[in-house]
Amino acid sequence: MERREFIQGLAATGILGAIRNQVTSTMTTKQGVPYRILGRTGEQVSVIGLGGFHIGMNMSESDAIQLVRSAVDRGINFMDNSWDYNNGESEIRMGKALRDGYRQKVFLMTKLDGRTKEAAAKQIDESLQRLQTDHVDLIQHHEVIRFEDPDRIFAEGGAHEAVLEAKKAGKVRYVGFTGHKDPHIHLYMLEVAGRHGFHFDTVQMPLNVMDAHFRSFQHLVLPELVKQDIGVLGMKSMGDRIILKSGVVKPIECLHYAMNLPTSVVITGIDNMQILEQAIQAAKTFKPMSAADVDFLLAKTKQAAADGQFELFKTSQHFDSTAEHPEWLGGESPHVQQVAKPS
Repeated sequence: MERREFIQGLAATGILGAIRNQVTSTMTTKQGVPYRILGRTGEQVSVIGLGGFHIGMNMSESDAIQLVRSAVDRGINFMDNSWDYNNGESEIRMGKALRDGYRQKVFLMTKLDGRTKEAAAKQIDESLQRLQTDHVDLIQHHEVIRFEDPDRIFAEGGAHEAVLEAKKAGKVRYVGFTGHKDPHIHLYMLEVAGRHGFHFDTVQMPLNVMDAHFRSFQHLVLPELVKQDIGVLGMKSMGDRIILKSGVVKPIECLHYAMNLPTSVVITGIDNMQILEQAIQAAKTFKPMSAADVDFLLAKTKQAAADGQFELFKTSQHFDSTAEHPEWLGGESPHVQQVAKPS
């Protein structure tokens, strides 16, 4: 797609206005970190979110607790996690870090893998226990990376029934979904949800300088999220640092590019104090990018991004944890079992 055609498409959906509004209007700052509004929820969240995966590996528990608390003390309030991260260790460590009044200072999100009501309900309760809280601010259906995932989630006896029951019980405040494989699957998830009369509060997806060139979530999904006023959670701004191996962009450029989109939060992996400092400085120094600056970044990443070789989450199973552990999804729903039963 030519840039002129893309810009015209963005204008038609109102996304250019959304970009201007999001990146130029800061509701508040904390310790110099800008906060943005999370879709139509009205919640104020830090433009940088702390990714939960890395706190469960390659560091001690005490260092992980210190890292989380330092991030909160320095202005980051959005905490990312998942039921499956490091066999639950990431949630356990975050739960310990959020003791002593820290839980009240953060917007806490976790994710579930279950596709059946039974599996999802079990995972929600396990996450709450590990996180040492009676509720999470946001729960997300994790790894919607197959076209059958939306149908399984919204089927009779599917995971979404457990999520709605958890929300009714006060265990969950808001609901979203994540995925990293194909933007068309995201669009299908939104379509299926709409058919069931449900409106997601958030959607999490890859948004980075290379995504713009290859099987793009930015081009295909982002305009629809803006249209529906769904909170945008950007992830993989550096593709687990694989994008940096291309040698054409620096970390600060990756983070600023993602912040320049109408993202509420850019979730980034933070595994030591130096990387935390990098993320905070990126947030503090961010300014809306000019069209020329955006063009410059896109031009110098175009060749490297052309075939997705640095976005392995799209082109391989490298990031597909539920492909490696299909048991996390649970079995088929009772409805499917009944329909498929031999007559």
